[in-house]
Amino acid sequence: SSSSSSSSASSRSQSPKRDSGKGEELGGRDGDDGGDRDRRVDEDGGEGAADGAAGGGPRGPSHMERSKMMPVGKAGGAYVPPFRLKQMQAEMESKASPEYQRLTWEALKKGINGNVNKVTKTNMTTIIQDLLKENLVRGRGLYCRSVMKAVLASPGFANVYAALTAVINTKLPENGETLLKRVIMQFRRSYKRNDKPVCTAMVKFIAHLINQQVAHEILGLQLLTVLLEKPTDDSVELAVSFVKESGAAMMQLSPQGLHAIFERFRGVLHEGSIDKRVQYMIEGLFAVRKTSFAEFPAVDEALDLVDSDDQITHELSLDDAMDPEPVLDVFHLDDKFEEHEEQWAALRKELLGDESESGEDGDDDEEDESDSEDEKAVVQQQEIQDQTETDLVNLRRTIYLTIQSSMQADEAAHKLLSLQTKDGQERELLRMIIECGIQEKSYMKFYGVVAERFCKLKKENAETFDELFAQYYATVHRLETNKLRNVAKIFAHLLHTDSMPWTVLEYIRLNEEETTSSSRIFIKILFQEISEFLGLPKLKERLEDKFMLQYFEGLLPRDNPRNTRFAINFFTSIGLGGITEELRAHLKNMPKMIMQRPQSSSESDSSSSSSSSSSSSSSSSSDSDSSSSSSSSSSSGSSSGKRKPPPKKQRRD
Repeated sequence: SSSSSSSSASSRSQSPKRDSGKGEELGGRDGDDGGDRDRRVDEDGGEGAADGAAGGGPRGPSHMERSKMMPVGKAGGAYVPPFRLKQMQAEMESKASPEYQRLTWEALKKGINGNVNKVTKTNMTTIIQDLLKENLVRGRGLYCRSVMKAVLASPGFANVYAALTAVINTKLPENGETLLKRVIMQFRRSYKRNDKPVCTAMVKFIAHLINQQVAHEILGLQLLTVLLEKPTDDSVELAVSFVKESGAAMMQLSPQGLHAIFERFRGVLHEGSIDKRVQYMIEGLFAVRKTSFAEFPAVDEALDLVDSDDQITHELSLDDAMDPEPVLDVFHLDDKFEEHEEQWAALRKELLGDESESGEDGDDDEEDESDSEDEKAVVQQQEIQDQTETDLVNLRRTIYLTIQSSMQADEAAHKLLSLQTKDGQERELLRMIIECGIQEKSYMKFYGVVAERFCKLKKENAETFDELFAQYYATVHRLETNKLRNVAKIFAHLLHTDSMPWTVLEYIRLNEEETTSSSRIFIKILFQEISEFLGLPKLKERLEDKFMLQYFEGLLPRDNPRNTRFAINFFTSIGLGGITEELRAHLKNMPKMIMQRPQSSSESDSSSSSSSSSSSSSSSSSDSDSSSSSSSSSSSGSSSGKRKPPPKKQRRD
């Protein structure tokens, strides 16, 4: 037992030695590796480290120099904290030195990656401004690489990254073209390798680039043709997802091409060579097509940031030979670095204005502060004019909600009068009453009564409705039939209640040349509505009022037989022929009046000549009258003595 215990103790005492020996060997190897690394560093930094190891010379390179000389690998080199990075940039004397260019490149990479990873629908505008502050001309490859990585990481946000690319593409088209080339190349590569996750992300991203009109629709048709040429379960599934995402845009841009794709889908479905699950997906796609892709809009409202006229579309296809320019992803020394930076600063100022430099420039001089105070005083004296009409839109919304929340016309009028309207907004209030009535499916007397209350409240309101009548009658051809009927009945209510003066009828010129089909329908509904409430006799009496005839000359024309006949036929056709009796009489007597006009003119000419001769012939006529009287008396006496007896009547046998 004693011998066994001693042997175990000796083994325990020897085991640490073996462990320490192994440790020394590992430490030696690590030391050799460390020496190799030191030698690699010393190849660039000189022999300072070797002298320092000897103990008699100066120490090795500082941390600053080591960070400068650190070899940059795939990950971008050693991590440098942001504050340390700024400090190192400040210590650089020459901005054209390789060290400074490398530091700016690292900062550019971090800035682009950070902004791309933070973008969402809500902060899109802010991220775009921050991205444009970065040098996207130098970092074109970095931007494309960051966007593609983000799409691969989260394909569900492909529409957001497509909207971001659409905005950048309008400012810097080269960035959009390079990104589209890389996406196409990535799709080709993943399709050949049967890499479904990557292929799905790229297909979805291409669909949203077509929706944003960054890519041409021909690219989408080619992609679908490739996917459906030799249909498999995965390829058909990719094609279905692509059509769902970009179908709404393709229907507008290339309806015939989309129809051909759906015919191919129909053929694949009839062949039955694919799985049942994929067949159900195709049937669901046809159901989505019947709804015109209502559930899959082309562009979300929050992401519709670029007008179609401003967008630049790149016509690239799957068959084109493309250069993805991978060199742009790697740092390269620029001999004209300062010149290129100045050019980018000028371009950034053009894109963003002076806002990009406002944060960099400080108020160092006291004179600038005094000038700014003077400018503030001038700005305070100026009146601010809102050109966006935000107040007007809010007023219209308030008026509409007030009217819709009222049960009766008097309640609505009371609420509208209690609104705090500014000067000049009363006209908009009266216009909104008519506009709300126009939007109804059928006429509601509610709006006519509200307008009547305002007309009887102030004379100025009646004059405003007079002007609105002229405007609506002049633009009545722009209204639909239902809206036209509503506005005609509102004004008819104001007329038959005498809320608005009848002088507004002077705007109507009832003839064939100055009326359209819409204006004739307006006049028809207007007078039929008035006749229904007033009755035909009273309406006729109103239109024959002698004091108002001058305002009805255009409505009941008497200047031309053709216009008069047109007015008679119009009112007769709408069932109001009774008000045209005077017009009919005028038309009947018009030939006689035309004939009397030349006679009256000739009589006026002859009367002037006869008046001069009448005075000279008056004396002679008196003498002739006396002589004629004497001769007549003598002749009567002689004739009386020679008169014969009347003949005798014969008897009848």
